[in-house]
Amino acid sequence: MPRLARLDAPGVLHHIIIRGIERRAIFKDDYDRENLVERLSTLVPETQTICYAWVLMSNHAHFLLRSGPGGVSHLMRRLLTGYAVSFNRRHRRHGQLFQNRYKSIICQEDVYFKELVRYIHLNPVRAKIVPDLGGLNKYPYCGHSTLMGNQKRAWQETDYVLTVFRKTPAAARRSYAEYVKAGYGQGRRPELTGGGLIRSLGGWAASKKLRLKGHERLKGDERILGDSDFVTAILAEANEKLDRFYEIKSQGYTIEKVEKRVMEIFGVEKDVIYSKGRRRIQVAARSLLCYWAVRELGITATDLAKRLRMTQPAVSYAVIRGELIAKEKSYTLVK
Repeated sequence: MPRLARLDAPGVLHHIIIRGIERRAIFKDDYDRENLVERLSTLVPETQTICYAWVLMSNHAHFLLRSGPGGVSHLMRRLLTGYAVSFNRRHRRHGQLFQNRYKSIICQEDVYFKELVRYIHLNPVRAKIVPDLGGLNKYPYCGHSTLMGNQKRAWQETDYVLTVFRKTPAAARRSYAEYVKAGYGQGRRPELTGGGLIRSLGGWAASKKLRLKGHERLKGDERILGDSDFVTAILAEANEKLDRFYEIKSQGYTIEKVEKRVMEIFGVEKDVIYSKGRRRIQVAARSLLCYWAVRELGITATDLAKRLRMTQPAVSYAVIRGELIAKEKSYTLVK
């Protein structure tokens, strides 16, 4: 059966899983782990991604991320490519490091956020990398130690996670620690990492119960973790974006046509858009161009940065500004 295309969009909660090819190690020592952590410390803020939970095992890793303006694929492509090149060079190997592509699961936040944070952070205990929760509190290659205040990772979002448990930091940490402890005896949770319809319904027990009640055709998708309504809404939004993308492509829209439309709206020449000035009209025109090029044409922020002679983070910020301008002024690419 062919693989389904990944679902991706800005501001969406994703459970990301990467695995070594043929279950081989992707981290051979702490130097490798520090290598990936260092890359995360740069790429997470650069791509405006938010990281809530993470863990590095020997042959796989988990991340709970909220995607930035360019989607989660923007971060993962740069992270995995850069790390694989570095790993291969260091260990004098060639060829593919990761198994196929990373798994990305869009998650229903209000239902699964706390469970996913706990599930991801308990991985070292389940794998016996650390002996107990005391060891987990100090384990440096897991977001749990940061949440407990024992590690400092500026790129990991801790305040948001802790406020889910309590308002004050001390009380939140106690409540979080108790919640993690309560899940200590849980084994693998396949409904959180795979299972299509079963996962979308909340596990085998929930699925069986609903089927007994006559619910035979509830919506499920292996790329989504959430209830049937959430799955349906995500798929509808994805299909709408796909339809929009093909509509624009079918009308022959290119970056040159986007430039022409921006020039028409602002009454400027092309060199105004591409110059490095900071006049308000220049910034607005450039931002709108970035927004339509990235969101409507699907051009990557990296490629657009080269064209505009900007940095990739600057393009990502411009996309956000451009979206605000388009909504405020009701600008549309297709007239």
